Formats: sequence, C-alpha cells, structure tokens
Amino acid sequence: MKQSVYILLIILGILISCHTSKSVTKANHSSTTTNDTIRIANDSLEYEVIIIDNGFNVWLNSQALPRGFHSQQFLENKNRLYINEWNNRVLQPRRYNPNLYEMRIDYDPMINYGYEVNYLIYNYMIYFQNTYKQRLFGNVPLR
Repeated sequence: MKQSVYILLIILGILISCHTSKSVTKANHSSTTTNDTIRIANDSLEYEVIIIDNGFNVWLNSQALPRGFHSQQFLENKNRLYINEWNNRVLQPRRYNPNLYEMRIDYDPMINYGYEVNYLIYNYMIYFQNTYKQRLFGNVPLR
C-alpha cells in the first residue's frame, strides 16, 4: 500500500494572478510555483505538498527567513505543534472559521519529509497566522 501524504491548504479559492510559471528541480525534490501555488513532490517518499494562498509566494520570497536559518529539527518540532492545533480546529467548525481551516493536514512526525517540505510548511504556518490574525501555538514571529 502506498504511503501517501497529501497536504492541501486552500484558503482563498480560485486565484487570479499575473505571475509566470517557474519550475525548479533539486535532487529528489521537485518544486513548482504557478500562480501563487507552491507544489513540492518527492516520488521516492510518495508525498506531495500543495500550498495555494494568494500572497504566500510573495511573502515567502520577501519576508521569510532564508533556508538554512533554522535546523530541520526546529522546523519539525514547530510543524508538529502548529499542525496538531490546525487539525484540532478543523474538527471544530462552529468554534473556528471553517473557511480558514478547510481540511486536515496529514503530517506524520515519524516520516522524514526533508528540509524543504518542513521549511515550506513552517513558513506557511507563520504566514497564515500573521495574515489571518490566528495563533496556533506560542509566540508567532512577526515578519
């Protein structure tokens, strides 16, 4: 049976953007950015991350700390906390806005997703919290 992790964060619905398509390939990871959509896939681990949020790509390139600033261990620990709270909010649509928390994120802390996946998830969580005035866990860095 395939082990698959699909993370799909859809916040604003259909995106209209004037950005051109870009494609970057690194080792086993392939990343694609199209119309403010960031996709990372690794066929050997059979996972895919898709982040669709108007403005995230611009924020990532202009305000996020550079790759390598945090260790993978740091990113994994933060992602575990943020995603646990995210998934709790998905289960409580009357308490938390179901338009913000549309679907559960399948993140298994026992799987090594690699640095790039953890980097993008972590930065999306920071972007999400600052943009939508949410606090998933602890102090949120302002950027």
